[in-house]
Amino acid sequence: MADEIHTTRETHPGDTTIIHETRSGGGGAGWFIAVILVLALVAGVWFFSQSNNSQTARDNAITNAANNVGSAAKDVGDAAKDAADNATKP
Repeated sequence: MADEIHTTRETHPGDTTIIHETRSGGGGAGWFIAVILVLALVAGVWFFSQSNNSQTARDNAITNAANNVGSAAKDVGDAAKDAADNATKP
């Protein structure tokens, strides 16, 4: 938004000084800063969402590994029981 100021002065009788000032609105620097801030916000949201997805994938991998360990322990227990049963048979 441009502001214009017109001032007229008479310093001596018969002499007239006219001052004309024009100030512009800043050339769009405010819009540029706003766009940069929005881009930074979008980048931050994307970064944190990717971090959260990575954490979820790690949690799922740990859960699957724990399930596999539990299954393997059950198999070992079953094999030991079978071996014990076979050892006691005549």
